[in-house]
This record gives sequence, C-alpha cells and structure tokens, in this order.
Amino acid sequence: MVKVPDRYFRPYISSEEIQQAVEHIALEIGRAFEGECPLFLVILNGSFMFAADLMRYLPIDCEICFVKVKSYSGMSSMGVVEELIGIDVPLRNRPVIVVEDIVDTGHTLNAILNQIAHQQPSQIRVACLLHKAEATQYPLHLDYVGFEIPNKFVLGYGLDYDGLGRNYNEIYQLDED
Repeated sequence: MVKVPDRYFRPYISSEEIQQAVEHIALEIGRAFEGECPLFLVILNGSFMFAADLMRYLPIDCEICFVKVKSYSGMSSMGVVEELIGIDVPLRNRPVIVVEDIVDTGHTLNAILNQIAHQQPSQIRVACLLHKAEATQYPLHLDYVGFEIPNKFVLGYGLDYDGLGRNYNEIYQLDED
C-alpha cells in the first residue's frame, strides 16, 4: 500500500506488465506505420511516462509533440477541458497518433480529436495505456489499448492524485476498504 497524500492505494498493475503492454502497442504501431513517419501527439501531464517508453520500443521513425490540457481536480472530472499548451505543428496530410494515459469519460480525448480533425491529418489513431470502458461517455475508437480496467481511481506511471504519485513505476488502485 502507498498513501498519497490522504488516501491509500494498493498495487494494481506491475511495472513488468506495463512494459509488456507498451512494447506490444509499439510493435503494433510499427507494423501499421511501416515506411511512414507518424506524428505522436502526447497529452500531458499524465501521458509522459507512457509516451517515453512507447518511443523507446517503436521500430519506426516518428515525430513527437505535446499538448497540455486539464480536466481533473482531485479525483473528479471537471467536465470542461482547459487547454494549457496547444498544438504547435501542422497536422494536415500527416498520420497522427494521439497518446493518452487513460480514457475514462472520454471528454478530454473527444475534445482533442475534434480539434485535430479540423486540421485534416491523413489519419488519426489513438493509443492509450488504460481504458475505463464502463465510464466512457463518447463513441470513441481506441486503436491501441494496453489495459481495460474497471471504473476505479488509479495513480502511478504518470497518473496522479492532486499532482502526486506520477513517479511510481507501477499503477495503484484506490483502496476503498
């Protein structure tokens, strides 16, 4: 168990399981984009660890850029996506892969996908480490998913609770006991 800062979390997904999933996603992307140079659009802050490991495993050339949005406060979605750092590269006629740490309600991803579509990339794909299917409120197509998880709060491996816990190599789940 870990305490962050006033709540207890128990181990949920090990570092080894995470690395296996990330490597699997990278190899799938490599096969799908062989001979191309996709742009990876990483959603900060939570996706930084997933993106870094994904880049290490990719067997193809690629580019990477970052956007920063905020949609959470504590353990609750605010229902509004606030853009803090926007897309600063042209996307027209380029293959784009959005990298997201977790898709729960899908509100953030839906907003970003709509913004990207206006720039007319040649294709848009989504890679996410975690998906809470029972919480998703939008008809989203996720191309590469590491783990389907229940609708419970998690942290670690980039995911946080009020800014803390991102640095853990494992993913922890809120202990509700």
